[in-house]
Amino acid sequence: MNYFQRQVQLWGEEVQASLKNKRIAIIGSGGLGCSLGIGLGSSGIGEIHVVDFDTVSLHNIHHQIAFKLEDEGKSKAQVLSSLVRSRYEGVNIIPHVMDFETFTCKGVEVDLILDATDNLPTRAAINGYAKKVQTPWIYGSVEAFNGQVCFFERSSFDAFKVLNKTPEGIAAPIVMHIASLQANLALRYLAGLSVKKDVLYYLYFDNTGELIHQTFSMPI
Repeated sequence: MNYFQRQVQLWGEEVQASLKNKRIAIIGSGGLGCSLGIGLGSSGIGEIHVVDFDTVSLHNIHHQIAFKLEDEGKSKAQVLSSLVRSRYEGVNIIPHVMDFETFTCKGVEVDLILDATDNLPTRAAINGYAKKVQTPWIYGSVEAFNGQVCFFERSSFDAFKVLNKTPEGIAAPIVMHIASLQANLALRYLAGLSVKKDVLYYLYFDNTGELIHQTFSMPI
């Protein structure tokens, strides 16, 4: 428990020990996925599945904090998993070098799914699968200096208009900020603490540079 000293101070050894029985899936190992893997990988969660078919490109490294220049061309899921293991050797982190659809055919059971993808169609697919297997999931997206987060349980991603739209530019810090909010929701939920569900959190900087935080209740 010495490794988890600061978390044990939050909720005690019993809750910390309970995390070892939890299983999650992180869909995507890019910007959000890197930060989620690092943020949750050393928290004591027993089993983490990392899903991504892509390899590291030079333009990824600026906002995907798990990767170094020498990782160019390597599997994102494998590199991220290796880094997480180097931070906490007790984690059972399993890379899946494949797309999300292929992963769903493997029948892996988890307690929570985390969206770390970069397109709306895949998020719609995650929503459909999550509803099918009756598993909650946490949505996250970033663009420019903006970001959105939602813990989906009863509501549906169908409320969004799904377009195959590529994000505009992305500032690296907003990626880490949104992933941090996702990770905090995930950790609170897995630890049995209260979480506000089916509420969309929208954060953005306005034209004056002020950080604005809005919440929207999702239809159920």
